[in-house]
Amino acid sequence: MVSYLGLALAIAGAALAALLSGIGSAKGVGMVGQAAAGLISEDPSKFTKVLILEILPGTQGLYGFITAIMVMIKIQLLSGNPIMLTPQQGIAVFVACLPMAIVGYFSALHQAKVAAAGVSVVAKKPDQQSKAMVLSAMVETYAVLALLTSLLFILRLSF
Repeated sequence: MVSYLGLALAIAGAALAALLSGIGSAKGVGMVGQAAAGLISEDPSKFTKVLILEILPGTQGLYGFITAIMVMIKIQLLSGNPIMLTPQQGIAVFVACLPMAIVGYFSALHQAKVAAAGVSVVAKKPDQQSKAMVLSAMVETYAVLALLTSLLFILRLSF
């Protein structure tokens, strides 16, 4: 009898990476969008400056998606003929996805808080937008590290 538990665990890990990172990004982009909407209702000329800040928390969702795609490629799910994994292999894939899933979710929310504060900076001193972007990008560093960690784990798995 063929067991699909390993494959199911691997798919669950990929889904978790995409879902949690995507949820964090959606919430984050929404938070910054609310702050930006308040500013552009007063001064529409600052739209471009705050749009860049709003985009930043959305990258974690992209990183989670990349992680999920890498898992699907690794287990050959996209070919229509996936590799049958043992439960231990499935757990390994699942665990490999956790850095991106967890850090992606939380870093998107924290980056949104910094970016929303950056909208306030742009409101008062538009020429300081680049400093607001740098502050927000510092949070991004940890999402990138989580992405690299998950990808390195995934690439090192052998089936």
